[in-house]
Amino acid sequence: MAQPTASNGFLQRLIGAMALDVAIYEEVEADSGATLQAMAVVVLSATASGIGATGFGAEPSQIPVIIVMALAMWGAWALLTFEVGARILPTAGTRANVGQLLRTIGFSTTPGLLLVIGAIPVAAAPAFLLVSLWLLATMVYAVKRALDYTSTARAIAVCLFGWTLAAAIAIVMGILFGPTVS
Repeated sequence: MAQPTASNGFLQRLIGAMALDVAIYEEVEADSGATLQAMAVVVLSATASGIGATGFGAEPSQIPVIIVMALAMWGAWALLTFEVGARILPTAGTRANVGQLLRTIGFSTTPGLLLVIGAIPVAAAPAFLLVSLWLLATMVYAVKRALDYTSTARAIAVCLFGWTLAAAIAIVMGILFGPTVS
C-alpha cells in the first residue's frame, strides 16, 4: 500500500484508486493540486466509454456525443452526491468540501479507463458490466473517504441515491433532446 505522501505520481494514484488504497484516497482528498489530475481521469474515462460503445454498434461519429453525455452524467451525479452526502445524510464526523469530494470521486472513475475494451464487440457487454461494478465499488469507497463516513452502508445509500437522481435527469434530457425514434 502506498504511503500518504505527495510523492505519489499520477500513475501510482491511478493504480491505488483502482486497488481501493486508502492512502491514495486520503492523499488526493487532501491535495488540492490533484484537482486537475482527477478531472483528467474523468475525461479519459468518459472518452474510454465513448470508444467502448462502438462495440455495441455506436458509430465513430457518435463518440463525442457519448463522451459529453458521460461527462454530464458524472457531473450531475457528483453534485447530487455532494448534496445528499454532505447536506442531507451527513454524520457528526462529516467534514468535506466540494473539492475534496470531486478529487476522490474523480480518481474513483479510474476503472472506467478499461471501458475502451468494449470496442471489441464480443467483449463489450462483459467489459461494461464488470467495469460498472468496479466503478460502483470505487465510488462508494471514495464517498466513504471524502465524507468521513464510518458506515459503508451510508456511502452505498448516498451513491445509489445520487446515481438514481442523475440517471433520471439523463433519461428526461434524452427524452426531451434526444433523437426521435420511428
